[in-house]
Amino acid sequence: MGTQFEATVDIDRPIDEVFAFLADGTNDPKFSPRVQKIEKKPEGPTAVGTVFRSTVKDAGMKTGREFEITELVSPSRIRWSERSRNLVTAADGGYDLEATPSGGTRVRIFNVLEGHGIGKLLLPLAGGAARKDAPAFGQRIKAAVEAS
Repeated sequence: MGTQFEATVDIDRPIDEVFAFLADGTNDPKFSPRVQKIEKKPEGPTAVGTVFRSTVKDAGMKTGREFEITELVSPSRIRWSERSRNLVTAADGGYDLEATPSGGTRVRIFNVLEGHGIGKLLLPLAGGAARKDAPAFGQRIKAAVEAS
């Protein structure tokens, strides 16, 4: 069984603009300091089946990550699943976007974390750290989108 974290943030940009920014996973380093580098396969617009491969640094260790887009409903829903097998992975995650009356966008991000092997023992620690950081993570997304 996994552990989930989530955050909700209001962004002062139109929903179509926020969706485009978030669907382009190569923007992740702009709000996630753990992402060292990222690439997208295949080239071109993000679609179901697009894979993002990244190198991330967690707790001083670099690992390779691979996420596949599993659902893309413009401009309101993005879903992904981690395909890499690290100690702790994001089995499922996504963004839910909703236009606000002021012309901005409310974004909910979530990830369901799973532990593998010894990672099952690390899952409570990793999940707790992710939940603790979730509000700040939401604010980093807001700042990155509004700066773009």
